[in-house]
Amino acid sequence: MAGHSKWAQIKHKKASTDAKRGKVFSKLVKEISVAARLGGGDPTGNPRLRTAIEKAKEVNMPSDTIKRAIMKGTGELPGVAYEECVYEGYGPGGVAILVGVLTDNKNRTTPEIRHIMTKHGGSLGEVGCVSWMFEKKGYILVEKSKTDEFTLMGIALDAGAEDMRNDPKEDNFEVVTAPDQLATVKAAIEQAGIPVSLAEVTMLPKNYASIEDRQAEQMIRLIDALEEHEDVQDVFTNVDLPDEVVARVGR
Repeated sequence: MAGHSKWAQIKHKKASTDAKRGKVFSKLVKEISVAARLGGGDPTGNPRLRTAIEKAKEVNMPSDTIKRAIMKGTGELPGVAYEECVYEGYGPGGVAILVGVLTDNKNRTTPEIRHIMTKHGGSLGEVGCVSWMFEKKGYILVEKSKTDEFTLMGIALDAGAEDMRNDPKEDNFEVVTAPDQLATVKAAIEQAGIPVSLAEVTMLPKNYASIEDRQAEQMIRLIDALEEHEDVQDVFTNVDLPDEVVARVGR
């Protein structure tokens, strides 16, 4: 889990900065609208919408913006119909990449994603080429300075978590849940007075692939370029980034 934990933390820090430029706002508005269209506008019965709203609040999105996005999704206000799709492929060194997209024009988005992949040493693959390497899970990070392992383990497992991981080289405990149990487990941890630094539904790799420093830097540039694309919502990879490369990126 080392690679995922470190990259998740960097993405979380980057999100706060990007939000000031409006990038995260626009992506979250899309996610909220699609979640409302697929599962209804009530977050209590729509876990995907509830998670999207929580993320929006974390970056201080105005309540009116959130409300309008929900109403566009439910059809109460006119809005763009976004198509949800996942691109699969390979990055430098052959590591696996999944790219989650919400687009109003797949014919435009597909060649643009292919161009980004190729430009940064990757390649777009066929449907199913790497998705089997991942599992959809709820994923929670808790700083080790905020609690001890056995306290957190007891709370998380009692609330329905599947697993808790403690990598001695990491600064965070990792809690893994079924996707529909993420909110319940997160709430139980927070109700115990333990702050959660990250909680999201993600695609966790079944195994990790290591690459050399030069390829790792190229891989980070590829991920950054994909995340800069306006239609890209998520980028998942099974890369285990070298510590020294992560340290440079995290500065």
